[in-house]
Parts: sequence; structure tokens; C-alpha cells
Amino acid sequence: MTSHRLNDFLIFFSIMFIIMIIHLRNRNMAEAVLVIDMLKDFVYGSLKCERAQRIIPSIKKLLNEARNKGVPVIYVGDAHLPKDPEISLWGPHAMKGTEGAKTIDEIAPTEKDFVLEKRTYSAFHETGLDLLLRQLNVKTVIITGLHTNICDRHTAADAYFRGYKIKIPEDCVDSFSEKDHIEGLEYLRRIYGAEITNSENIIKSWREKEART
Repeated sequence: MTSHRLNDFLIFFSIMFIIMIIHLRNRNMAEAVLVIDMLKDFVYGSLKCERAQRIIPSIKKLLNEARNKGVPVIYVGDAHLPKDPEISLWGPHAMKGTEGAKTIDEIAPTEKDFVLEKRTYSAFHETGLDLLLRQLNVKTVIITGLHTNICDRHTAADAYFRGYKIKIPEDCVDSFSEKDHIEGLEYLRRIYGAEITNSENIIKSWREKEART
């Protein structure tokens, strides 16, 4: 092989390698899973939600699959200070630095995951989440956790305002009551164009996408 042909081959190989990297990055990073307020105070403590128990298995399965497929997992949970506005409404909960502000053991973050803190309902408000998502090339957020009609809803609003697509696996979110949950889902669908789906469909889409590559 002449040096001219060798150079052409190396250039072609380099271009194809870059295209492959971009393709893999877009495949894996187009979506991210957000885990909202799955904290000890929300599930077992001062702001206990009995219904939270039923979504833990689905969230756990979704997170495990996301990690296996290279989909970013981002935890965003309350870490309140005493003067935060929510404290006057809900009482002290998930106070910064306390045990109650930690993620429940059943779905604890791994070293691969990202963990952010928030002081308001929205996972976007002054948390750095938007910057992180853009750095990861994320276009769609998959919102899980508590509560469908409160923090999930406010997070979805801010995602919508910033141009992200939204998916809500209904078996991975919940509220204090069935009424709040159902009305919350309908609001997310109608007002923010959220795709209401389930964890099995999301996992299936990841596997199908992987099989095509």
C-alpha cells in the first residue's frame, strides 16, 4: 500500500470512528432517567407516602436497565434549609445533612450515577440539572419518583420550558392518593405533552435500539 493510499485509509478510518462515537453517544445519551425525592423521609419518615412502596420495584428495574444500556441516571432530592418556603407548608422534612434526606437503600445511587440536591419542588430550579443534561446530550427526560402531582409536575414544567421531551412511566411515579396520581398524570399529558408509558415499554425500547446497532 502506497503512503498516499495509507493516508486516505487512515483518514477514512478516523472519520468512521468519529461517526461511530457520535452515534453511540446519541444512542445512549438521548435520554436520562430522573429519580425525584425517593428519600427516606418521603418513603418511611416525616412525609411518609404509603403508596411509594409499590413503585420501588419498577424504579429499581428501570435503573438497573438504564445503567446497563449507558443511559444516565440522575437523582434529585430535597435537602432543605430551615427557611425554605416548603417547610411552612409541609413541616420539616428531608433536611440537609440528615438521614431523612438520603435516598432509600433499595434504589441507592451507584458510582456511575449523578446526585443533585434541590430546595424547591422542581428538580431544575438552581440545581445545575439543565447544564448536566446538556453536557450529556440529553433530549428526553424520563421522570420517576414522588409525587406525580407535585415535584414530578414542577420538574416536568421546567423540562418542558427548556425544550426537553418528557416520558412518565406511570408505574414509577405516585402520590399520596390515587386521585392525585391520576389527575397528575393527566395534567402532565395534557399540559406538557408528556408521554405516559410504563417501565416495561421504556426498557423494551432500549433493548430494541441496542439490537439495531
